[in-house]
Amino acid sequence: MTLEAFADTIIPGERRWPGDRAVAGAATGGGAVASGALDLLVSVEGGMAGMLDTLAVGLDDQATEYARRTGLTLDPAVPPFVALSFADRTALTSELVAPAHPEQELWVALAMFSVMAWDTGAAEHTVDALAAGHPGLVQIGFTPPDADGLWRFPNFSYGRVLAKSHPDTTPTGDPA
Repeated sequence: MTLEAFADTIIPGERRWPGDRAVAGAATGGGAVASGALDLLVSVEGGMAGMLDTLAVGLDDQATEYARRTGLTLDPAVPPFVALSFADRTALTSELVAPAHPEQELWVALAMFSVMAWDTGAAEHTVDALAAGHPGLVQIGFTPPDADGLWRFPNFSYGRVLAKSHPDTTPTGDPA
């Protein structure tokens, strides 16, 4: 729940149900959570799965300290980061990713998973993500594949071929 709230802070979306506490509902449409940020984090390919419990504890510790400094009372029914309002989540996250923060690289890396989930649909195959209406890919206008699930680009984006393949390039595209 804490990592969902962090992902929602990076790219906000609308609540999944009326009592959703992790997703604050700060935006319409799907955000990082609906785009599969948690799926990407726990994936083998993401390489973060073994650290997620520790990251969630660290984020909740940061939220508890933030609440103490700012005089907030946190709802004990949810993890501390989730108990923060969206504005406070955003303020805390801004502190964590600031260049002067000693753990900046850690929190920026975690934030990047939200961005990757939203703007690449990296948690699933792109064809499947587009077929399911992936919020990020739809929002950025990602071109759907042809009917056979493949992308072809009959027109060069600059209106001309930029370079010929090296003469030793194999039929599969590998350089010789």
